[in-house]
This record gives sequence, structure tokens and C-alpha cells, in this order.
Amino acid sequence: MKENLRITPADVFPEDLGKMKDKNLQVLDSQVQRQLDHEIVTDGETNPETDSRHEELDLEFEQRGN
Repeated sequence: MKENLRITPADVFPEDLGKMKDKNLQVLDSQVQRQLDHEIVTDGETNPETDSRHEELDLEFEQRGN
């Protein structure tokens, strides 16, 4: 199975990050970070949905103490 390297704003995003295992959360964080990088390079700015997802992930990592 091929995993996507990025998660676009149109892709489904988990509703409850707290239920995800650390490894899966880290993969999701990498996908969001790659999407942010892609948006900056191609559009010159980030999509608000991608920004929001990035913030949600940061908060989840903070709550977990990672």
C-alpha cells in the first residue's frame, strides 16, 4: 500500500487526534508539514485548513508531552 506523502486540505483528517497512536500521529504531522511546504513553494502562502491542522497537531503533541 502506498502512503501519501502529503495530506491536502480536501483529504479526510481525523476528528480525534487523542485516539491516535504516537507513530500514526507523527506520520500525520509529517504529511501536514510536507503539505505546508508544498503550499508555500507553489502558492507563496499556506492554506488556512492546513494551518489549522498543523496547530491541532502541535496541541496534541503538547498534551502528550512530546
